[in-house]
Amino acid sequence: MEVIALWSAVGYIILITLIALAMFGIDKQRAIKKGRRIPEKQLLFISLMGGSIGALSGMYLFHHKTKHPLFYLGIPTILLLEIIFAVYIYHQ
Repeated sequence: MEVIALWSAVGYIILITLIALAMFGIDKQRAIKKGRRIPEKQLLFISLMGGSIGALSGMYLFHHKTKHPLFYLGIPTILLLEIIFAVYIYHQ
């Protein structure tokens, strides 16, 4: 049972990470083409839902939102909190 839960969690993190990375890439392309943007609240929400690795990767891979304090401070903080939470859960 624990193995299934672990693999489900890993699968979720991989999926949400890829979604966050894609969202940052899509938003960057829309910014370049002056298209309809993804709201910052949605970008932060996907990070809060476990996609902080993808969000942080997307920020630096696409050079997107790297000058916004809400993102260059917020996303790493969310990642740190997610790591602390994962370590806590693992040791329970």
